[in-house]
Amino acid sequence: MIRGFVSMYLPSYPKVLVYMLQSTEYQVEPYLKWFWRTKDFSNVMQRRELDETKVARMLLMVLRIGIVIQVLIALALIYLGLWQGLVGGLAFGLAIIVIYPVLWAHLLILPLLLGREFKAKPAEKRLIEKSNEIFANHKGTIIAVAGSYGKTTMKELLATVTKDYLKVAYTPANKNVSISHARFAAKLDGDEDLLIIEYGEGAPGDVSKFARYTHPNRAIITGLAPAHLDQYKTLQAAGEDIFSVAENLPDDQVYVNADSPEVKPFLTRNYRLFDEHGALGWKVSNVKISLQGTSFDLKKGSQAVKLHSGLVGSHQVGYLAFVAALSLELGLNLDQVKEGISKTQPFEHRMQPYQLGGAWIVDDTYNGNLEGIRAGTHLLKDIQAKRKIYVTPGLVDQGEESERVHKEVGELIGNAKPDLVVLMKNSVTEFIESGLKIAKFSGELRIETNPLDFYTNLNHFVASGDLVVMQNDWTDNYA
Repeated sequence: MIRGFVSMYLPSYPKVLVYMLQSTEYQVEPYLKWFWRTKDFSNVMQRRELDETKVARMLLMVLRIGIVIQVLIALALIYLGLWQGLVGGLAFGLAIIVIYPVLWAHLLILPLLLGREFKAKPAEKRLIEKSNEIFANHKGTIIAVAGSYGKTTMKELLATVTKDYLKVAYTPANKNVSISHARFAAKLDGDEDLLIIEYGEGAPGDVSKFARYTHPNRAIITGLAPAHLDQYKTLQAAGEDIFSVAENLPDDQVYVNADSPEVKPFLTRNYRLFDEHGALGWKVSNVKISLQGTSFDLKKGSQAVKLHSGLVGSHQVGYLAFVAALSLELGLNLDQVKEGISKTQPFEHRMQPYQLGGAWIVDDTYNGNLEGIRAGTHLLKDIQAKRKIYVTPGLVDQGEESERVHKEVGELIGNAKPDLVVLMKNSVTEFIESGLKIAKFSGELRIETNPLDFYTNLNHFVASGDLVVMQNDWTDNYA
C-alpha cells in the first residue's frame, strides 16, 4: 500500500498517466476505470513504452508544467505557513502536495477533450464527408471486409493475390474506422480496379455507418464470435451490426465464412458461402498442413490447380480457397492465382511460426477471439512435437460471456492435450482452470504473474523439439 502511494510521486508518474490514456485510445471512461483500480503505478508500463506522438508529447508537457506549478504553489504556502505565520498555509500547502497526483490524473482529460471537440472533430468530420464523395464516385470494385475476426488476414490475402495483376488499394494495418477510411480515400488516385476496406466494430452502429460512407458493392463477412461484448452486450447485437454491411447489397454480392457456426442465424438463401471444403463452386481436396505452410487442391469441373501458401493451419484453407475463387471472378487466371497464393505468408503475431533454440514457436498473440483459440488448439493437436506447450492470458472484451467463454477456452486447451499450459494471472484465469478440469487436463499447469518477464526470457524456457503456441496478449489496462 505504501509503495503504491509513493508510486504517484515518482518522476515517471506523468508519463504513466499519458501511457494509460494512449493505451485506452484516449477514451475517458476506460482510462478512469483503469486509474481507479490501479494500486501501484510503477507496475503499469509492463508490456510496452509510451509512443511519443504529437498528442502524447503535448499532454505530457501540459501535465508536467501543471504539476510543477502546483508543487511550487504548495511549497510557497508551506514556506509562508512556517516562516511568515500564515494561518492554514502549512496545512493547505501539504494538502495540495498530497492531492496533486489524483487531481492531475483528472485534469489531464481537459486538454484532451478541448482539443478533440474544437480541433480534431471538425477536421475529421470534413475529411469523412469528403471521403463519402470519393467512394461514391469511384469506378472500381469496392469490397468491404467485416467480421469479429480474420478481417485483416482476409484483406491482406486478397490484396497479395491480386495486386500484381490489378491496380489495388487497401486500408493499411488495422486502420478500420471512419477517420482511417477517410485518410485512405484522400490518398487514392481514382483509377484503381479494386479497393479493399476493412471495417472495425467497437459498438452498435459502427459497421452500418462505415458502409454508408464507403459505398461498397461487395462484402466479405469473415465470421462471428464473442468480441467487444463490453459494448455490444450480446453476440446477437454484434451479428446484427456486422451483417448490416449487406443491407444495401444484392445477396449474391455478399460472401460469408460458413466455417463460423455463429453466422447461421443471419444467413439468407442467396448469400455466397465459403468454408474449408470450398468456395464459389470450387472444391478443396488433399489438404496438407505443416509449420512450413498449407497445401491443397482446388477443382471446379474440368479446371484444377494445386495451391501452396505460407500460412499455417487448417482454419486458413477456407480463406485461401475463397480468395483464389474470388480472384478468378475478378479477372485473374489460374496461373496468376497460383502465383499469388504462393506469395502469401503469415502476418506478424498471427499464427506466425519461427524457430527459437531448436523449438518451434507459433506466435498468435494478436488473436483475441474464441475462434482463434479454436484454430490454435487445433494446430497444437495436429503438429507432432517432443513437448507441446500452450500459452495464453485469455480473451478481453467478453462482457457477460466471459466466464462461459473462458471455460470453453480451458476445455479447448485441455482437449488438445498439451504437456504444459502457461496461463498469465488475471481475472479470467480461474475460469480457464475450470475448463481444464472439465477436459480432465493431466499435464502441467503454470501460472505466470509477470508476463513481460516470461515472454522476454522465452528462450530460457523452451528446449529443442518443443512446439509452443502462444495466443492473445492483454494490454496493461486489462487486469
